[in-house]
Amino acid sequence: MEDNKLVLTLIHRIELSPEYAEKTTGKKVGSMNEESLDIFRFQQDAAHKYGLKCTIQITYASLFNKAAIDEAIRYRKEYGDEIGLTLLGLPCPEFKAKYKTEDFCLWMFSDDKKKEIIDDVFGKFYECFGYYPVSTSCYFLDAFSINYIKEKYPSVKCAVAACWEEGPKAYHTCNNSWYTFLDGGPWNPWIPSKVNSHIPASSREDDCGLVAIPHLSRDLIACFDGNGSNFGTHPQNVLRGMIYYKDGDKIEYPYLYNLIDQYHHLGKYNNGFAYNMMYVGPGWLNQLGRWECNYELLAQSYLDGMKYYGKLKQEGKLLDLTMGEFADYYRGCHKDYMDSENALWKDILYGSNKQYFWYYDPFMRTCLDFNQGGAMIDLRNYAARLDQKVGIGTNNVYDASYPYLIQANYRAGYFTHYAGAGTVKSCKINYHGQSTDLCLCRTLAKFDKKDNGDVVITANPVTVVLDDTEIKVQSIFTFQKGKGVLEVERKLLNDVEGVEFVEYITAGFGVNEYQPDLVGATLSVDDQQLEYAYQGRKLAGKGVAVANCPQVSSRLEMRVEKGTVEAEEGIAFAPIYHLRARNVGGIKSWLKLAKAN
Repeated sequence: MEDNKLVLTLIHRIELSPEYAEKTTGKKVGSMNEESLDIFRFQQDAAHKYGLKCTIQITYASLFNKAAIDEAIRYRKEYGDEIGLTLLGLPCPEFKAKYKTEDFCLWMFSDDKKKEIIDDVFGKFYECFGYYPVSTSCYFLDAFSINYIKEKYPSVKCAVAACWEEGPKAYHTCNNSWYTFLDGGPWNPWIPSKVNSHIPASSREDDCGLVAIPHLSRDLIACFDGNGSNFGTHPQNVLRGMIYYKDGDKIEYPYLYNLIDQYHHLGKYNNGFAYNMMYVGPGWLNQLGRWECNYELLAQSYLDGMKYYGKLKQEGKLLDLTMGEFADYYRGCHKDYMDSENALWKDILYGSNKQYFWYYDPFMRTCLDFNQGGAMIDLRNYAARLDQKVGIGTNNVYDASYPYLIQANYRAGYFTHYAGAGTVKSCKINYHGQSTDLCLCRTLAKFDKKDNGDVVITANPVTVVLDDTEIKVQSIFTFQKGKGVLEVERKLLNDVEGVEFVEYITAGFGVNEYQPDLVGATLSVDDQQLEYAYQGRKLAGKGVAVANCPQVSSRLEMRVEKGTVEAEEGIAFAPIYHLRARNVGGIKSWLKLAKAN
């Protein structure tokens, strides 16, 4: 595992005629192209100055520009840089004249048009370089496009395939105009399933043939809670978020370096594997400046960022790989499809004790918030294996998000004005007619991985006071490898009689703030069943509580070691459902995710 080095994939895009440039700069295409090439050279030279390898992703527009092609070839010959092909940067005079459209996002086209564009762009690449690329990229590559690329152009083995949490938050912070909705996928490299590119493959048969990497390495707290475009590991993201300060004539960016280091630290939880990527086009270093920054600051920040990566490499702490090299490296150290990706992430933006634990495997992606006692604040059911179509001609033209079952920022979570209506998984404690929720208990957690691959997250004990009595509780979360099961144990640590624990999940489904119709879902306990009808009905028993949501092919089961279980439907004003398990003196329960029916 290269002695727990941070693996870096550094990607520069030769991007002529970017979709925003003419309107934001007011320049003509010719002068803009020359400026873009100058910025590309600057980025390349900054990386090579500090001894870093680069992957060059060339756009369709650039394939019509001899100077761009010549520059890519020069860097390949002089430094061994890899030349890949990006499916970004489509909107150029040649593309618009040929396809008679202002659209530019590959995944939004019809399937037939996707194939036509892919063949066109790959064919043009071959015409320019005499071979097909080993890497490609896009903001998002749906399973249809990936499967077609791998079948038609088998040389491709690595792709930038998604932006982590590029959904409604980004939409709202871009004046409701940035229609790239990509929530719900991995934050780190993965091998996509043939069924859905968000989902990690579960087997060799399910393996799409590519290693995918995210568009940016982002802060796993700040990006989830706010606008991810301000919190990524490239310097201009940090400038856009205004997360820097001046020290005399010098600019300091400790947050950027801490974010890079935090990704290096993730090796502790992933068998030594730690990864960081940076993917930038020339638009970030516009000569007119961007945000409140002038060009000089933009350029200096880029040099400083490259210098930090170079310093890590000199110290033997960083391994820089091209995209093609990384695909081979990743497959060499990720041979078990069932292994999980783990991130016990601390707050490095504000320096608080806030801590999230992120987890994904082929069955689920989820997040536990230890600022809320270990409450589950995000849940995506990968076990559902949603065969999700996107693009013109489908029922889903532009939203490529993988649906949530829990999303505490979009659907309120514990803290909502209408009690119990937000999506979250937590535990209530009842004693002598008084009640509290572990969502109100801040704590921290420790990570452990068993020999069998199970991941165990143990929270520090918390103390709640009910009826003037201290009640000490510890929460232990065990993610069972290869089963789609989360075991949760709430231990009562002191001798108090009659303390009731109510483990619960409040869930729905969707891709934004608005709940689709729940009619069609069913709730059951033992041999009792009800069809969802917004009537607030409740079922109770001693077996297993089940929610079945065929709309998103999802089945949730909650069972308990000792005690009883319940299922309850919501009402129209609270369009959710509840599964609960109850026991006195502590509780151990299991949540299982599966495909509906």
